[in-house]
Amino acid sequence: MAAAEPKPPAGAGAAAARRLARSCWSAFWDYETPKVIVVRNRRLGVVYRVVQLLILLYFVWYVFIVQKSYQDRETGPESSVITKVKGITSSEHKVWDVEEYVKPPEGGSVFSIITRIEVTPSQAQGTCPESVRVTNATCDSDEDCVAGELDMLGNGVRTGRCVPYYHGASKTCEVSGWCPVEDGASVSQFLGKMAPNFTILIKNSIHYPKFQFSKGNIEMRKDGYLKHCLFDEASHLYCPIFRLGFIVERAGENFTELARTGGVIGVVINWDCDLDLPASNCNPKYSFRRLDPKHTPASSGYNFRFAKYYKINGSTTRTLIKAYGIRIDVIVHGQAGKFSLIPTIINLATALTSIGVGSFLCDWILLTFMNKNKVYSHKKFDKMVDTPDRGAGPGPPQQDSTLTDPRGLAQL
Repeated sequence: MAAAEPKPPAGAGAAAARRLARSCWSAFWDYETPKVIVVRNRRLGVVYRVVQLLILLYFVWYVFIVQKSYQDRETGPESSVITKVKGITSSEHKVWDVEEYVKPPEGGSVFSIITRIEVTPSQAQGTCPESVRVTNATCDSDEDCVAGELDMLGNGVRTGRCVPYYHGASKTCEVSGWCPVEDGASVSQFLGKMAPNFTILIKNSIHYPKFQFSKGNIEMRKDGYLKHCLFDEASHLYCPIFRLGFIVERAGENFTELARTGGVIGVVINWDCDLDLPASNCNPKYSFRRLDPKHTPASSGYNFRFAKYYKINGSTTRTLIKAYGIRIDVIVHGQAGKFSLIPTIINLATALTSIGVGSFLCDWILLTFMNKNKVYSHKKFDKMVDTPDRGAGPGPPQQDSTLTDPRGLAQL
C-alpha cells in the first residue's frame, strides 16, 4: 500500500494569502527612491556641473527670455490693407494722372504703377504681316505659309500669303487679326520722370482674435497730420505715407532701371506684439525688398497689356498698350504672445527633466571610458540571485536571495 502524501498544515494557504495581500498593499503605499552613489572625481564633477549650467542657461536665456515660451501665442493676424497713390507725371505726348497710371484703381494690397508704355495705336481687324518674333513667321514664298494655321504665340490666323514686313527687306506670313501687330508700329513713352515723388498711403489694421487685440498703423489725430507728413521710422512711425523713390531705394534698386524694365517690390509690415506690455509697445515694423528674380534671363522685369477701344465710322478700333511698371505687394504678418500658465508649466517641467541629462552623460562616461568602470558598475547595479527552494519539510517554501557585491567602495 502506497505511503500517504503529507498534507500541508492547516491554515498554510490562508497565511500565504495574507502575506501576498500585505506585499501588494506594501507595494501600493511604499515610496521607492533610487540609491545615490557619490563618486569623488574632480574632472567628472566639473563636467557634470558644466553640463547642468549650460542646460540651465539655455532654458533661462533662450527658451524663456528670447523665445518667451511662457506665453500663449497666435500667429498670422487678421489684416486689412487699403492703399492710395497720389501724384502726376508726364511723357513725351501728355500729362498722366493717378487714374491712368495706377492699375487696378481699387486701392488693394497689390497694385501697379505704370512707368513706361509701348503704344500701338489705331489697331483694327484686318490682315497684316506677322511679327518677326513669332517662331517660323519669316518666309520666302507663299509655300512657306500654311493657310488657316494658328500659332498660340502669334497674333492671328495665317492667310497663306508671304508679304513684306513693316520695315526692312524681310518677309513674314500674313495673318488675319488686330492690325498692325504690336512690334510693327508701337511707340515707347517713359512716364517715370516724376514717378519717384509719387506718394503711397498704406493703411493697415490688424486683429488677434485669441487675445481680442486690434491696432492700426495710423495715428489718430484731427489736426490734418496726414496731409503734411511722410514716413520716418524715428519721428513719424504712424504716418504710413511713403515716396515711391524711398521704397525702391530701401529695396536696394536703381529707380531708372526698374522703371524701364519693371519689377515687383514687397512692402512687408511685421506686427510682433508682446501683450504682457502696454499696447503702445506693439508697433509695426516696415521692410522693403524686391520679390521678382531680376537676374533671370527669361521673362525678366514686370509688364502687362491692356487696350482702349473706340468706334470710328461704325468700326471698332483700339489702342494697345504694353505697360511696364513697379508692382507693389503689401505683405502683413506677425505674431502675438501673452503669459499663460500651461506653456509655463510645460517648459519648466521640460527644463527640470533636461537637467538630468548631466547625470546620464556622466554615467555613460563612467561606465564606458574610465579605468574603474567595472567597479562603478558593480556599485551602481545590485544583482539579486534567486536560489532554488530548500527542503520539503512543513511550512511555506523557502526562498533565499543573495546580494552580490564583490568589491568595496574603497576601490572607487
